[in-house]
Amino acid sequence: MVHSVNKPDLLAIYRRMRLIREIETQISIRYHEGQMRCPTHLSIGQEAPPSVLSEYLTHADYAVSTHRSHAHYLAKGGDIEAMLAEIYGLPEGCSMGRGGSMHLADKSVGFMGSSAIVGNSIPVGVGLAHAAKLENKGRLAVVYIGDAAVEEGVFYESANFAATAELPVLFLCENNGFSVYTAFDGRQPKGREIHQMVGAIGLESSHASSYNFNELLERTGYAVNYIRESGRPYFLEIETMRYLEHCGPNNDSHLGYRNNEDVEQTKLRDPLSQLAQALRDDGKDPGEINTQIENRVQTAFKKIQDLLNSGLVEGGQK
Repeated sequence: MVHSVNKPDLLAIYRRMRLIREIETQISIRYHEGQMRCPTHLSIGQEAPPSVLSEYLTHADYAVSTHRSHAHYLAKGGDIEAMLAEIYGLPEGCSMGRGGSMHLADKSVGFMGSSAIVGNSIPVGVGLAHAAKLENKGRLAVVYIGDAAVEEGVFYESANFAATAELPVLFLCENNGFSVYTAFDGRQPKGREIHQMVGAIGLESSHASSYNFNELLERTGYAVNYIRESGRPYFLEIETMRYLEHCGPNNDSHLGYRNNEDVEQTKLRDPLSQLAQALRDDGKDPGEINTQIENRVQTAFKKIQDLLNSGLVEGGQK
């Protein structure tokens, strides 16, 4: 089988990554104002996997996500103001202000929802893949998970069904190495590789690193094209890192559960900075994109502030 991977648009990928980074940074800065109505799990540092993947998806493709869902929602094309309104508990939010940061949805772009429960969206995504197979319109479903979700029984049940029924689903595992504060080697036997373990279930699987952009592009594109051509599932494990705390807007280096020197060394390989430099080396200055995105994000937050100032009372109700 020949897998033809279209050449990705690096500027489009950079634009997605920069948008996610800017919105998440602004959330982290503004969270202390006390107006956001929910906990937030930020994806600063983890922008590359969904931004690259979305280069190979269409709005017709489905996606479901986790408690750390902002990046997935934005990369899929979710409405920015609707997401922010949801975080601020406003009725203009994408879940009417009732779900908050961990319950985002924008069906107009195929983002079918996220869940606060670890592993909860996995069977939903597999169900969407089953529907896509029955519809036979070339859609696929993406199930975003973290490394801890593969320790849930529902993952094995869903992955086994996807393999047996030959469903067009991509399990994209963002492995940031921690389940809250517990490192991977404290939860799994020494030497275990997630993608190899999942491959034993009967899924095609591979591994890529956010810090090797060519590898990430190639293997993500391959995974999507494999699903489109074969109709069968694929599991892609991507090495990444969250820069901030598990839940919240702060740095958590004082907690001592991970090696701060390793964290700082990894930040020196920041995928967003790598891509910006690659664009410069190719004669493309990302500065204009940065300015456009900063202005776009400031405008979005201003709209939210205007809503907050328009007579809304405690709890987001008029």
